[in-house]
Amino acid sequence: MSDAFAAARFIKEIGRGKDGARSLSREDARLMYAAMLDGRVSDLELGAILLAMRIKGEAVEEIAGFLDAAEASFTPIVAPVGAYAPVVLPSYNGSRKMANLTPLLCMLLVRRGVPVLMHGVTRDPQRVTSAEIFSALGLAHAASGEEAQALMAAGQPAFIPIQVLAPQISRLLGMRAILGVRNSTHTLVKIMQPFASPALRLTSYTHPEYLDMLGAYFGQAAPHERGDAFLMRGTEGETVANARRAQRIEWFSAGVRTELVEKQSVAEDLPDLPEGRDAATTAAWIAEVLDGRRPVPEAIAEQVDHCVNVAAAIRRRG
Repeated sequence: MSDAFAAARFIKEIGRGKDGARSLSREDARLMYAAMLDGRVSDLELGAILLAMRIKGEAVEEIAGFLDAAEASFTPIVAPVGAYAPVVLPSYNGSRKMANLTPLLCMLLVRRGVPVLMHGVTRDPQRVTSAEIFSALGLAHAASGEEAQALMAAGQPAFIPIQVLAPQISRLLGMRAILGVRNSTHTLVKIMQPFASPALRLTSYTHPEYLDMLGAYFGQAAPHERGDAFLMRGTEGETVANARRAQRIEWFSAGVRTELVEKQSVAEDLPDLPEGRDAATTAAWIAEVLDGRRPVPEAIAEQVDHCVNVAAAIRRRG
């Protein structure tokens, strides 16, 4: 391995177990994760780091340092000029029990004139991905960053696979297939900001402990010049509002935390939703919503309005 990275001193800090481990500084976390992305960490050390972080859990400064390295590892996307800052819509979970309506959120925003970049995985053997639903809608995936930019400039939804947007990050995501568990990269892809200019990130968490960590990151450690973020409990891990029970959505802007949507109880009248969760059924239902033959679920319509308002505010701030 050329220019091998000496990881032992980092593993010594993070590898002492849940109670004995110490967190890395932001700079040390950046250095270590950059080496991991570059392939300068041996397989043995890489496995040790990923499992140690899995057991210990990421501290705010660590996730900030990891993200600094991750966002520097690929060419940033250029947003089109217009009235709205771009919206970043990660899609890495898909759906297992419910229909995945993340593509509907994307297309409703695009219809309102907001440029949207959705990035994510293309397939998951146990879930229905947004990428599969886009294909069922007849929408091709962007084959490069330039193609994604062209789609947004033309007012079209842009889905770019993570292996195209950020190959080095995709490689670390792929470690799940080898180790059998997720790693810090699965958190990073849900919160990274791939644009060269300020943007609105739609982010989510699955486990309660991540609410505190991500809330602290966006409130204290996220660079303000990168734009704003919405944080919510994921709908099966996705960043689209749950049509049956809208989650609380918090808005982070320049360190200020604002509750946009209060947590709601289960809807008394169940909304009109797809009968199945497969890609073809979901795509057909989304097409009917976009054609006006079915109503937009109220929680998603509210989420769209908030996104449009904040994307406009970010653009006005410059």
